[in-house]
Amino acid sequence: MKAILITFNQAYYDAILSLMDRRAIRGYTYWEDVQGRGSQTGEPHYGTHAWPTKNAAIFVVVESGKVADFLDALHKLDIQTEAQGLRAFVWDVEQFI
Repeated sequence: MKAILITFNQAYYDAILSLMDRRAIRGYTYWEDVQGRGSQTGEPHYGTHAWPTKNAAIFVVVESGKVADFLDALHKLDIQTEAQGLRAFVWDVEQFI
């Protein structure tokens, strides 16, 4: 099993859920209001007057065999509108109950 943390501009929410549905990735945790900025070129997403956009995050645990296809789909979504901002981070899940 792998854990995936996806941070993204809130505008991507429906598209990401659609990608998950098409891959039978069901369970997730969603944070609606996440603030931050990209490490290289991203503009801040603080939800303020000066930087009004906001980020969100989804945390999902999936079977290892689904990770590559899902990350590829997320990357394709990201490069369609790079200025929006989308990142995914993957790590091993050792155990869960």
